[in-house]
Amino acid sequence: MAGPMYIGGDINGGIIDIGQLFTRPALRLSPYKTSQKGMYICSSSTPPGGGVHGMCGYHAAKKALKEIFKINISNT
Repeated sequence: MAGPMYIGGDINGGIIDIGQLFTRPALRLSPYKTSQKGMYICSSSTPPGGGVHGMCGYHAAKKALKEIFKINISNT
């Protein structure tokens, strides 16, 4: 039996539709930043979504390194 978090969606942050594709987890330029300076989010609700690949954390770490320490990690 599904718990309350499954109503209208899934454990990755709700139903995936065209609106949430671009505004998940919140409407902002960077999906990894929060309103708290120096705090970043890397949950399965952030791009590229849930899975066992760890890319949500990778992208959040890249953003933090770039903004806090001025370290730019390339994708090569």
